[in-house]
Formats: sequence, structure tokens, C-alpha cells
Amino acid sequence: MSASNQQIIPMLAYEDGIAAMEWLCKVFGFTEVTRMVDEKGRLGHGEIAMGGGIVMLAEPTPDYQSPKHHIQNCAIAAKAYSVPYIINGVLVYVDDVKQHYEDAESNGATILSVLEEGYSGTRYRAADLEGQRWMFMQKEK
Repeated sequence: MSASNQQIIPMLAYEDGIAAMEWLCKVFGFTEVTRMVDEKGRLGHGEIAMGGGIVMLAEPTPDYQSPKHHIQNCAIAAKAYSVPYIINGVLVYVDDVKQHYEDAESNGATILSVLEEGYSGTRYRAADLEGQRWMFMQKEK
């Protein structure tokens, strides 16, 4: 798997990039591809993969605040994130969205919307350990 084969690559910031990589692999079924840690033990660059796609992760600065913490400290952000929809998130296609949903829920994902059918397929929305939002979808056949 190489990021050079993907034309669009999501890049997400985390307060604790290493914990995020491990959580995303355990809960959402990604596979860790790359982990570059700086001299302070912070994730300078990470890559996780699923199917033919890669998501890059990093810890930008000690001052970075995750969506989860931003929502706790800012009434405007809390209001914006009060809906279950994806706000600055990532859409991931999976082969069996029902099984993915059950696995994510049983492993601690914050489920934002139950399985729903509609435009383009069956999907659900979830937030990860730092409040980043994800939509997982199974395409209609």
C-alpha cells in the first residue's frame, strides 16, 4: 500500500496520535502502515489503511485541541457538533457495514447514528476517541 497511489488523502490531527492509531485499528478495523515518532515520543507522521485507502495522522503541536476537547470548552463548537452528521470527517466504504457497525459499537466507538439506508447505500456515523467523525458506508449492489 502506498499513499502515492491515492489521489486524495485525509490528514487528521490528534492530541495523542499513537493512542488514536491504535484505537482506530482496534475499533474501526484499520491496519497500521507507518509510525514515525519524534524525540519527545509524539507522533510526527502516521498512516493507517483500509482496503485501498490510507489516512494520515499526526500530533501537530502541544497546543492542538481535539474536537472532543474543543466542544467541552466552546459553546459554539458544542452547538455545531450537536447534530449526528459528519463535520470535517472521513467517509470510508466497507464490505459489510452491519458487521462493521456492530464491531465498532462493541469496541467503544461513539455511535452518532444507527444504521440507515438511503442515497448511495447503507451507512452509520461514529466519533472516535478524540471526537473526529467518521461515516462508514456499504455501497448499494
